[in-house]
Amino acid sequence: MVIETKRLILRPFLETDAGDVYEYLREPAVNCFADMKLHSPDEAKKEMKRRSGEGEFYFAIALKDSGKVIGEIGAYPEAGEPHADADAVRDTFSPLWMLNENYQGRGYAFEAARAFFSYLFSQKGARRIYAYTEDYNLSSRHLCEKLGMRREGVFLEFVSFVNNPDGTPRYENTVQYAILKKE
Repeated sequence: MVIETKRLILRPFLETDAGDVYEYLREPAVNCFADMKLHSPDEAKKEMKRRSGEGEFYFAIALKDSGKVIGEIGAYPEAGEPHADADAVRDTFSPLWMLNENYQGRGYAFEAARAFFSYLFSQKGARRIYAYTEDYNLSSRHLCEKLGMRREGVFLEFVSFVNNPDGTPRYENTVQYAILKKE
């Protein structure tokens, strides 16, 4: 599956994307992506090989004019009810998006997310899309609002992705946003 916008192509990852992805995953900009950190170009190559089989719900964000991968976006279907059984309708999605810091502030994240949301609602049966973002990640919060998502709540000390210098968990405040298809 390939999704095109005015300036971008959302497409499956290729093994040749390793260098571009390593650029932004060698030091993830926010703590929630700490577990995705790539420690070497070789590790990036292995990760791209693993990702190259995905393409229905997880995409590389590439510049249309050069093909350079500047980020990623994805979400997998889940049941809207936390205690749903295996046969429950999977019409809820919680996307992640990440953009190389060198390409932020140019509207690429909005362009990619708007196209991705449209794809989820029109082709993947999404009823609800929700996103979590750290309270300090103002650009991600702004993106949620620009996409028309409503703020549903703030979870204080909700989750820990990294540890403090003394080894104790560093808990983060998390803001939740959501949008329904009918909105």
